Amino acid sequence: MKTHRKLIFVLLTASAGIIHAQHVFHLSTASEEQRLDDLIAQMTLDEKVDALGNNTQVPRLGIQGSGSVEGLHGVVLGGPTYGERLNTPTTVFPQAYGLGETWDTDLLYRVATYISIENRYLFQNANYRKSGLVMWTPNVDLGRDPRWGRTEECYGEDAFLTSRLAVAFIKGIQGDHPKYWRNAALMKHFLSNSNEYGRSSSSSNYSDKLFREYYSYPFYKGVTEGGSQALMTAYNAYNGIPCIMHPVLRDVVMKEWGLNGTLLTDGGAFRLLLSDHKRFDNDRAEAAAACIKAGITKFLDDYKDAVYDALRRKLISEEDIEKAIRGNLRISLKLGLLDDAADNPYAAIGVTDTVAPWSKPETKELVREATRKSVVLLKNKNNLLPLDKQKIKKIAVIGQRATEVLQDWYSGKPFYTVNVLDAIREEAGNDIEVRYVATNRMDSARTVAAWADVAIVCVGNHPTCNAGWEQAPVVSEGKEAVDRQSIQLDQEDLLLQVAQANPNTIGVLISSFPYAINRANQRVPALLHLTQCSEELGHAVSDVLFGHYNPAGRLTQTWVKDITDLPHMMDYDITHGRTYMYFKGQPLYPFGYGLSYTTFNYSQIAVNDRSIEQGDTLKVSFDLKNTGIMDGDEVVQLYVSARKRSEQDPVKQLKAFRRVPTRKGETQKVELEVPYTELQIWDEKQHKFILPDRDMVLEIGTSSSDIRLRTSFRTQE
Repeated sequence: MKTHRKLIFVLLTASAGIIHAQHVFHLSTASEEQRLDDLIAQMTLDEKVDALGNNTQVPRLGIQGSGSVEGLHGVVLGGPTYGERLNTPTTVFPQAYGLGETWDTDLLYRVATYISIENRYLFQNANYRKSGLVMWTPNVDLGRDPRWGRTEECYGEDAFLTSRLAVAFIKGIQGDHPKYWRNAALMKHFLSNSNEYGRSSSSSNYSDKLFREYYSYPFYKGVTEGGSQALMTAYNAYNGIPCIMHPVLRDVVMKEWGLNGTLLTDGGAFRLLLSDHKRFDNDRAEAAAACIKAGITKFLDDYKDAVYDALRRKLISEEDIEKAIRGNLRISLKLGLLDDAADNPYAAIGVTDTVAPWSKPETKELVREATRKSVVLLKNKNNLLPLDKQKIKKIAVIGQRATEVLQDWYSGKPFYTVNVLDAIREEAGNDIEVRYVATNRMDSARTVAAWADVAIVCVGNHPTCNAGWEQAPVVSEGKEAVDRQSIQLDQEDLLLQVAQANPNTIGVLISSFPYAINRANQRVPALLHLTQCSEELGHAVSDVLFGHYNPAGRLTQTWVKDITDLPHMMDYDITHGRTYMYFKGQPLYPFGYGLSYTTFNYSQIAVNDRSIEQGDTLKVSFDLKNTGIMDGDEVVQLYVSARKRSEQDPVKQLKAFRRVPTRKGETQKVELEVPYTELQIWDEKQHKFILPDRDMVLEIGTSSSDIRLRTSFRTQE
């Protein structure tokens, strides 16, 4: 066993003639490695084993625990997950899926920054102190299949888009100080965890090429570019080996990517390694040793007896534990938990602040902005939207979802909520009569629709399925532990009946995932999509309906027409017709799709170089003109593809995007960049990324299917 020297740093206070002794690990001027060496040297074996738990702390040495908390779209200290146990209200943004539909990296950075500040406030304010500084966010699992019950937690099906949004979110969570983090961002769930049924024993199987280019890519960027130093492993296996003990943890994540912080098991995953994956013949000591040897640094369930047994049997050494906890302690160091508060710029949050962050007007504005930007306009026949209040005297609002702002498993308890009905009534004022019915019992929805000048129908899923754990009475709904068994909208008939009674019907789909709303798309003149949970949900909908905001959200998944368009749920090889990159059918709505109240013209494409080599950056420019009657954002999207494709090559791949605000009549020169690294492919024979010699097609458009400009270039090693 390696022996550490115990180091004591002596400070002299000349004026008082007093000698103070201070451990090196408390000395902020010492190097990070010196401080960690000294701290580990001071710890007893029991303290080291304790540090393998979720809340790394050493009370004897004055090391405060960091704690942990969920934070996908706000701090979770109440809501469906924790209920009354903590019951602390927090600010709630749209679901992560909705944040993804903004296609706005700057917005995600600002949202994450706010969440991070609120979390520090709650952690450090004496009136709360229930939170934790390790935030379990973002979820960068890829939504390869819309039936996945946790689709609501992801940013979509595309690895590149997810990586850019994740990097922005991580940077917002951790802050921009060169030494300290405001919070630590822990990504989840590594790796390829997108089936709920059977997740505790199933294996996600695919090629090393897909591992590098698709499933692990957002995690890779989150570590190497975003700066995250923490991952949570998935319940499932990858190519037959449970993720909790997979060699890629140490060989790739640690050695190649440089993660030197925390690798955390998911809750109960250690137990499931034996009970469900049937490993180690129920020998918990061998299981614990295998996890630690693979790179696990923290356990979320009971582990201590197994670790002590593994030590006794010499399956692991005390040095192995020291190596593991070093990463956990490094996170505490970055959070400033080993330093005097005066050294940490984030230590004053919640201590000296006189105004809570959630009570500031700019907080409501940020939530409202994020929610408006997430709204996707799916259909707008004959420009029914935006509504002109001067021409409307009677509005029918229909559907139970109009009066609800529902929360998912990983929502907090919002300080307030604004539902759609209340927001429409607020907008209507005294000049427009608004009537509401929840259902079509006794044809009440048809009756009120026929009475109205315009009918607004709010439909969508219940994010917790309005049922207990692993229960989903409606088969088209899903959540953690429950995959969807249908992608049909159970309330679609309500939309159709209202549309039959009133030709000015608007469908507002508030949902955590795609639906095959083929009939509604044919018969309902206007359709919007946005996700659940935002405390400003109602205002965002009314802002879009009445033209105060021009929608520019874009879909982050391919919305298929039929469940039979999807491959086998457990087929993780996406080249078999999954995602926009390999889908061979005609989708209901393609990846990247979304309409606007204005129109845009693309022209004058130019590239800086027709031949891209290692070290180069492909720079593309074009003119974007708002040719419509309203100011608005356009989400420009750049895709590349090989001119001569193999079966393993995608039809196209997103490689750059930007959300561009443009005033009506304005022309902007838009510039996009694609580094050569984004054009590399994984060579399984050489086991490395290479830049192949081949001709490429470059496309720019407003969705993966609506291409406005094309050109070509060549890549070469």
